[in-house]
Amino acid sequence: MSFSHWLRDNAEHYLMVAAQDRVALEHGARRPRPPRGLRDLFWLRVFAPVYRALPWSLRHRIMLAMPGSHRQHWAAPPQVRESAVGPRLRDASRR
Repeated sequence: MSFSHWLRDNAEHYLMVAAQDRVALEHGARRPRPPRGLRDLFWLRVFAPVYRALPWSLRHRIMLAMPGSHRQHWAAPPQVRESAVGPRLRDASRR
């Protein structure tokens, strides 16, 4: 697994857990389990709050700089050659 893939997977996971914790706290619901170990503490107490505090324009530039699935472009639409109905059926329906 490449570094960018690992970073994206961890960031997505811990940002989701942080968001679930925030929503649960606001609505009085059951919160996710507390962080265990240094890894959880870093991602939930350092990374997630810093990422959330960044302005969108900076987050967007960081995402564009990182290789990954978010940089995939849509395929061009196929070339239209002729009517799917066909010329004879199309002309007959006008009568």
